[in-house]
Amino acid sequence: MSDAGEGLVDAEARLQEQMDAREEERKRRAAGSVKDPERLRAQESLRLAISQLEQQLAVTQHKVRRDQIQAAIKDLRRRLDAA
Repeated sequence: MSDAGEGLVDAEARLQEQMDAREEERKRRAAGSVKDPERLRAQESLRLAISQLEQQLAVTQHKVRRDQIQAAIKDLRRRLDAA
């Protein structure tokens, strides 16, 4: 019978830890929301574009097109670093 009680206490402790973690995440997001949302959107857009170009680069075999994609990725990374 004590094993069942210990399991309940463990479950309650895990639940409390999860609730605390979610509260911390909410606080972190609230503090982060002060940042410029347009800037964050632009950064995410650049990351997505880089990801898509990297996928294209992985399957492209033509040398000239590979060079174009690599140059575009380099430019996007430069812009992301500047943002």
